[in-house]
Amino acid sequence: MKFTNVVLATSAASMTCAYPKGREVIPAKRSAAAELSATGFTWVGVNESGAEFDPSNIPGTLGKDYTWPDTSKIQVLRNKGMNVFRVAFLMERLVPESMTSTPDATYLTDLKKTVNFITDSGAYAVLDPHNYGRYYGTVISSTDNFKTFWKTVATEFASNEKVIFDTNNEYHDMDQTLVLNLNQAAINGIRAAGATSQFIFVEGNAWSGAWSWTDNNDNLKGLTDSEDKIVYEMHQYLDSDSSGTSETCVSSSIGQERLESATSWLKNNNKKGFIGEFAGGVNSVCESAVEGMLSYMSDNSDVWTGVEWFSAGPWWGTYMYSLEPTDGPAYSTYLPILEKYFVSGSSYASTSSEVETSTSSTVGTTTTATPNSQAQVSSPPTESATSSATIPAASVGPISEPSFSPSSISVNVPTSAPTTLVSVQSPSPIVSASPVHPATSSPSASGGVAQHYYQCGGMNWTGASTCESPYTCVEQNPYYSQCL
Repeated sequence: MKFTNVVLATSAASMTCAYPKGREVIPAKRSAAAELSATGFTWVGVNESGAEFDPSNIPGTLGKDYTWPDTSKIQVLRNKGMNVFRVAFLMERLVPESMTSTPDATYLTDLKKTVNFITDSGAYAVLDPHNYGRYYGTVISSTDNFKTFWKTVATEFASNEKVIFDTNNEYHDMDQTLVLNLNQAAINGIRAAGATSQFIFVEGNAWSGAWSWTDNNDNLKGLTDSEDKIVYEMHQYLDSDSSGTSETCVSSSIGQERLESATSWLKNNNKKGFIGEFAGGVNSVCESAVEGMLSYMSDNSDVWTGVEWFSAGPWWGTYMYSLEPTDGPAYSTYLPILEKYFVSGSSYASTSSEVETSTSSTVGTTTTATPNSQAQVSSPPTESATSSATIPAASVGPISEPSFSPSSISVNVPTSAPTTLVSVQSPSPIVSASPVHPATSSPSASGGVAQHYYQCGGMNWTGASTCESPYTCVEQNPYYSQCL
């Protein structure tokens, strides 16, 4: 997510939609080969935002500070043929006391409802702690605690083969060895929980950018997994600095160009990659750039497994990249482009007309309060365990089965790869040419001045409204202004 602390957008009324057409029911049984797109992809889908919003308010109020994805809108995209949805959440809301504490029962229940809705439809759900390698705004330095966090989370989803674990969203400005060790700790924790059938998406430093991957993340080729199901998740935007903050793309060929070095890295190291975030503005140059990027990835589908658009979710409003059905600004332009790459047989058709006539159905009990952002920074409370809760899977009727054969992704790990975590005493920021994106909190420079790429205004915003030099506070939509 290219800007966090997004202060939300539309009323519940704008979440209703009319689905334009239905699709035939797809037979449930298909061979592994039939589950790949004709273009070679395994997964094509979208990010689902909402539960990670307003990290300045922890735990925050559901329906006011954060929300869960609208399952009726997920169903529209599922019917169209998307087969993977990346579900963002905050570590601080899931385990508010410490990384090693028991999950908050209500937040976990709502997360499970969203995930189960997706996976019961036959699609994959990517669990995305949208934390940028931080917990309560501080760089995560304890690999033991991070391993425990992931063992706790993975235990809750160990029996669900259609869950994919994303170690953390966009590590940045961290010691590179620490990034390696945190990823390895996550892998170890997930497997220790008994989650052995699922894929693990690992992310890199410098915002996990594909265009700068080889400059920053070469050491991640040393990651090991007992199940050989590591996939390297990279992000790539097409504006001038790859930050995803502009509707303008550099050129019609920039999508391919920014993936070329990462593609070579994947091939040279016998790894598999996935673009977990990408987008372009609604204009002819960006559309050509996105088409070119997807075509290039298809031509190199021996290493690229698929893509997820950024983003969808009920509170994006007029956000330029929103693919939320059916009125997101990018929906009518980019869904037809993405459809060309959907996995064969991955569409799901409802047996009734509920999608065409449904109103929004967002997980959890929401309030009618206007979404806002308050300039509060919560501290972790003192240790006290809360009980976790599990819920039965949501029933959504007959499904297709785009099950993925693990044997079609094999990751050969170099024999020299480390099998233990390297000790890192004091992580120091790296210097990178990659763009700087906002972290989970909204830090300000001294004197209440917002830093580059951070929020500086918007409806209900009470934080810093002045940007550090030489940046200017630019309105992105009525709910969000950013230092650019």
